[in-house]
Amino acid sequence: MTTQNHKNTIAEFEEIYISFYPRLKRFAQEYVISEADAENIVQDVFLTLWERGAFVSSHINLTSYLFTNIKNRCIDFLRHRIVMQNAANKMQEEYELALQIKLQSLQAFDEQIFSNADMETVVVNAIQSLPEKCRQIFVMNKIEGKKQKTIAEELNLSIHTVESQMAIAYRKLKEILKEHLPLLFFLLI
Repeated sequence: MTTQNHKNTIAEFEEIYISFYPRLKRFAQEYVISEADAENIVQDVFLTLWERGAFVSSHINLTSYLFTNIKNRCIDFLRHRIVMQNAANKMQEEYELALQIKLQSLQAFDEQIFSNADMETVVVNAIQSLPEKCRQIFVMNKIEGKKQKTIAEELNLSIHTVESQMAIAYRKLKEILKEHLPLLFFLLI
């Protein structure tokens, strides 16, 4: 392409851009609502037009080509937004459900649970019911405050074994203390 042809191509593109941009933007904004989103869609269509050099061909109906591309980009944009909104709504629903469960748990929380001297016995008995190695690892972690890596080193075990034993302890304590759910939360913190 000669320099003159290149200048002509740029001039032709600028003329098309200036002529169509405002109408295409209004059209896009009618559907995507946001001015910034409409501008981005129109810019993308013009970028594609420039890269393909489609405007140079006299075989296309430029108006039809541009508006069809804008329409298709708006459809893609709106479909994407709907998917994103649905995902956000689902996350919001799950969050609200978790809040409701926490609220119900707090409302059911029996303040007497911590003033009852028998509760210490319940906790001690629950921990004592754990298998020996499991109990030892649980006490070292939750009562003595040692990190799982330290426990693994001290007991000459793999970190995976310590993690597995803690998971077993949690599962068994959850079952044993299901009547005393708030106690379980304090044990596991």
